[in-house]
Amino acid sequence: MSEAAVPFSETKAPEAPDRLNRGALRLVDISASTMANIGPAYSFYFGAGFLFLTAGVAAPLTIIVAGIAIALLGNTLSEFSRAHPSTGGFISYVGKTFGGTSAVTTALLCGAGYIVAISSVLAICGGYISMVLQYYFNWNVPWVIFSVIFTAGAMYMMFRGVAVSTKLAGLFFGFEMLVLIVVSVAAIIKNGGHLSAVPFEPSHITNGFTGLAAGFPLAVYLFIGWENSAALAEETGNPRRNVPRAVFLSIALMVTGYVLYAYATATDFKYNVTALSGAAIPFINVSHNIAAWLSLFAWIAGITSTLGVLISAVNSQARLIFNAGREGLLPRWLGQVHPVRRTPVNAIIAFVTIATAIIAVWALLHLIGGDSGSMSALNFFVESSTMGTILVLVVYFLSNLALPFYYRRYRPQEFNVVKHAVLPVLGMIAIGVPVYYLVKPGQPSPYDWFPYAALGVVIVSVAYAYFLSRRDPGLGERVGSIVADE
Repeated sequence: MSEAAVPFSETKAPEAPDRLNRGALRLVDISASTMANIGPAYSFYFGAGFLFLTAGVAAPLTIIVAGIAIALLGNTLSEFSRAHPSTGGFISYVGKTFGGTSAVTTALLCGAGYIVAISSVLAICGGYISMVLQYYFNWNVPWVIFSVIFTAGAMYMMFRGVAVSTKLAGLFFGFEMLVLIVVSVAAIIKNGGHLSAVPFEPSHITNGFTGLAAGFPLAVYLFIGWENSAALAEETGNPRRNVPRAVFLSIALMVTGYVLYAYATATDFKYNVTALSGAAIPFINVSHNIAAWLSLFAWIAGITSTLGVLISAVNSQARLIFNAGREGLLPRWLGQVHPVRRTPVNAIIAFVTIATAIIAVWALLHLIGGDSGSMSALNFFVESSTMGTILVLVVYFLSNLALPFYYRRYRPQEFNVVKHAVLPVLGMIAIGVPVYYLVKPGQPSPYDWFPYAALGVVIVSVAYAYFLSRRDPGLGERVGSIVADE
């Protein structure tokens, strides 16, 4: 067999690469970390109002459709992980399929998208604490203070080791899930006299397919983080089996949970879309309508969820940057690990530092423009998460595109028409809907210039990738060279 025909999962890694703490995590750890990264309380608290505004009382149907779209993406990630578990995730898969230039491009898009998105988490973790203190004690404390404190604490836990930080994020996730389920079930029981199937009837979607599609980008955003487990492959026992399991288990539980929370919320609001979309955090209103003490737990669940997202998201996404540095796609110093803890300290610091700088620039632009009144954490959360999602969706699209080419080229004997052709194509179509609604003309400022900013990032990434590939001809051979379980 010629070397070109050898599956890249058999490519030998460079001598003595910096390796992470192999085998430190189990299936339950990476599953909990993935769901903590999704952050159901964090995502649903801040997304439910707009979701009901766009899709109407039948918002649960939008969630189900988004869950199907994410499951299609899950198939792509799972098939790649079975063949080649890699901390590089999408970067390794796209790069090995299409070459060094595509690898560097994907690394830059991945890094930019996730860093912009994580900046929204850094902001909202402080903003949410400020909201709680304002609600209970009428204290008006700047959210920036809490963002700095909790970000520093989360980084300390991540530096200590992946097992410690992942288990902490899993503990936070367990608490928020318990609260979400208890409140939802209690709301359904309390409103048992007027339960209805209206939230599941397509006829009650506002403006039909248009309303469904308009809410679809946000519904997809509810699941961002579903790919977390792939970046933890090197630290997971039997990653070829456990990563795919964690992906589908997480997606299934999150779809079920979101549908339950949305139905309970709509029911408690008596299916009143105006009231649903007008509430700052509809689920908090639901918990308060049941019992004041339960409302307190719901507020706390928002805190633990936000911190869980912060820890698990930085943990996984910084590892993508780390692996890109380790393979020479990005500066080499990003690919170094702590000699004792075996954690990617440099990548974590760079990841959080750049995200913090984005918040600072955003605030500065508001001050220069004389619009300091809109410098709320929630405002930044909505803006930055939208911008970051556009870039992440581009990476999702490229990964779906790469799957059939990879299997036809490297593993033709394993090629399956449904898994490796039909489902990835459906995944690309599913991604096209939220991309269209995020970039279509006529959106209010600053969302109207986000598509141009994203296009600029793509152009710069491609240009830099082309330059780097020409300067370093061996770049393509290093992509995906470090296999998680070899």
